[in-house]
Amino acid sequence: MKFTLLSILLLISGVRVFSQQLNINGKITDEHNKPIPFASIYVKNTSKGTSANSEGVYQLQLSAGNYELQYKAVGYGQQSRQVNLTGNQVINISLQTETYQLKAVAIHAGGEDPAYAIIRKAIKKRKTYLNEVKAYTCDIYIKGLQKLLAAPKKILGFDVQKATNEAGLDSNRRGIVYLSESESKYSFIRPNKVHEVQVSSKVSGQNRAFSFNRASDMAVNFYENFETWEGLSNRPLVSPIADNALFYYNYKWMGISVENGETINKIQVTPKRAHDPCFEGYIYILDDSWRLSALQLFITKKANINLVDTLKVNQQFYPVNNTAWMPASVKFEFTGGLLGFKVGGYYISIYKNYDLEPSFAKTNFAEVLRIDKGTQKDSTYWNQQRPIPLTGEEKTDYINKDKLARKRESKQYLDSLDKANNEIKPLGILLTGVDVRNRYKKETWHYDGLLGSALYNTVEGFAINYGISYRKLIDTLNHRSLLLDGHVRYGFSNHLLNGNAGAAIPVGQRFTLGIRGGSDITDLNNQQPVSTLVNSLYSLFERQNYQKLYQKQFVSASLSGRVVGGWLAGATVEWANRKSLSNTSTYSFFSPQNHQFTSNNPLNPAQDSPLFPENQSFKIALRTSYDFSDQYETYPSGRRYLPSKYPTIGINYTKGIKNVLGSDVDYDLLSADISKSDIDMGFYGKTSFFVGAGKFLNANKLYFPDYKHFDGNQLLAYTPGINRFLLLDYYNFSTPDKYAEGHLEHNFMGFITNKIPLIRKLKLQEIVDVNYLYTPTLKNYTELGFGLQYLNIRLMYGKSFNSGSNTNSAIRLGVSF
Repeated sequence: MKFTLLSILLLISGVRVFSQQLNINGKITDEHNKPIPFASIYVKNTSKGTSANSEGVYQLQLSAGNYELQYKAVGYGQQSRQVNLTGNQVINISLQTETYQLKAVAIHAGGEDPAYAIIRKAIKKRKTYLNEVKAYTCDIYIKGLQKLLAAPKKILGFDVQKATNEAGLDSNRRGIVYLSESESKYSFIRPNKVHEVQVSSKVSGQNRAFSFNRASDMAVNFYENFETWEGLSNRPLVSPIADNALFYYNYKWMGISVENGETINKIQVTPKRAHDPCFEGYIYILDDSWRLSALQLFITKKANINLVDTLKVNQQFYPVNNTAWMPASVKFEFTGGLLGFKVGGYYISIYKNYDLEPSFAKTNFAEVLRIDKGTQKDSTYWNQQRPIPLTGEEKTDYINKDKLARKRESKQYLDSLDKANNEIKPLGILLTGVDVRNRYKKETWHYDGLLGSALYNTVEGFAINYGISYRKLIDTLNHRSLLLDGHVRYGFSNHLLNGNAGAAIPVGQRFTLGIRGGSDITDLNNQQPVSTLVNSLYSLFERQNYQKLYQKQFVSASLSGRVVGGWLAGATVEWANRKSLSNTSTYSFFSPQNHQFTSNNPLNPAQDSPLFPENQSFKIALRTSYDFSDQYETYPSGRRYLPSKYPTIGINYTKGIKNVLGSDVDYDLLSADISKSDIDMGFYGKTSFFVGAGKFLNANKLYFPDYKHFDGNQLLAYTPGINRFLLLDYYNFSTPDKYAEGHLEHNFMGFITNKIPLIRKLKLQEIVDVNYLYTPTLKNYTELGFGLQYLNIRLMYGKSFNSGSNTNSAIRLGVSF
């Protein structure tokens, strides 16, 4: 589940005019005359209905005729009203808190609560109801609201008061920050084929934007053994009727009620252990059939959830025909806070017009979601079609933020923002860089900071690599931009001046053309395993120069993108003149004992001899990959393809061609790889792997930069990656021959640490790494790594094995951005 928004129903394929519809409206309250939020109203024996708003107010559009309306809310007794509809009517309803009768049940001392017998029957029927409906279509009205409940005036120098005022919130920094509605047509085929068409949407304060509401994001099915809600919980959440639910939950029978002739058991569920990934609350199970009729569940920070403090789930079912019950509504309510900010809100979806025997002849299930142009409807449309009345606060938010949106779209307003934000400050000039933005034209110039461009290595000494870039947004949805950049680099010790420029140009909606040329100082290992900043710090403070460099004068062009579906391909052509370089500086701030700079020749660290003669290279590199998925989402700007559940297979071929533009090289490298990230292993976490192998089919003439290089690591701090080693030397095991490598990482996602008191509060994730490399000279090299991760920071202990007793070990600190 992702956090998006939903609320009721109404959508009768396409855009239909309800010119002959009559309105029934009113308010639903309890016995104390307090409103019942989001109560349901349905026409008996149909899937036509609506929902009250957060203040209990409702409206229902029907044609003239006789109806029996059913008013219901979880925890309240249902009421029915016979209606002869000849004109608009007002019907106010008062629902009484449901009383649950306790049947005469003999419970002996130490005996089992009656709830357990009911739960066992529900668990036994779980798979039956999970697979009961093979396919269906329905209409969904979706609504969501998020509110800022409290906020500090400033945080870390950021003016929160100013930002909230500009966003239309009140002077106390409170109010609605997101309000959206949409209508969708939803199609489903078991087990997981989905096709959703958004036919209308409205987003408060965004007159030109469509809603990102997704029916799939709100889809919950407690007939599944567990719910996997990415971002909210590191661990899957166990359903109260999962096959192994009795291991996780305690149950208490609260009694029975009768509704529409059906006997309903109310059962309280609580986790056996406070910190298990389990819900609390109530589930309602029908007698005899043992299916769910409703549920009121919540989960809190005790279960180590992320982002929010409390999340409530409220789901109701109703009979669509004589045998099948389907969801009538799903509502999520949440509250949370961090650093003085407090937020709350809800997402609600209501389903209607079910068809359990649909025809999908023209439905494309490769297309998971479709949003065409024209889904953004104005206030006139929504005032006529909106099935749930707006509250006073929501009406005000739409009006005020629509005015703000029109203002923000004006050139005058955007220019005023740019004038205020494009102010050049000394900190930017020196360190962070300067951005000059033109919001109206959707373009930005960036000038690097002077100190941020400074670097040090033993080849150039102190140096500066200063860059300027220009970006113009072309495709807002897919974030596709035209990018131009240029860099000038000068070493104050070797007195070499280098400069290069390039462009990344979107070609259609699928491809990007890259062009680059000039000269540069670059790493001998084309995996770029050592960052310039890290190498500078180690050189100056530790007197250790890990990065080895050479000069390249070059011209290159590339074209890459999506061919079709899950098929990606790219091609690069490059000519280069390459020169080996030597150290020209031995300066460092400190000289730790036994630390000495090595030569710039990684294969001969004691002597600064050239690694290779000056040479020219002309090469063509090709790559193609396929991930076995053709699923995509369609937006007004084009398609966005979705990740596949299958591994990605890639094939690479690099050809070094002799005698083209003076080229000296002559080689062929063919390789293949297969990889997959975050394979869901349920309660046991996620697994990622990468396996690659290759061979130089022809190695008549090549130089060290042409070798196959690997993503090694010799430093305390590193950036984790799916195909990265923990302890491997950066250069010594690069090969001009065959190779095979494998990487396996498993993240237990707190499976172990969540069982340890106090430690569980840190929400740590356990990481296990295994890395392997074979080359003819290295033979069998293996690494084992164990560690813990918090957010994007991990601490690992790694140990390597090579040639039997030849081992090495070290601590590594991984940081992901």
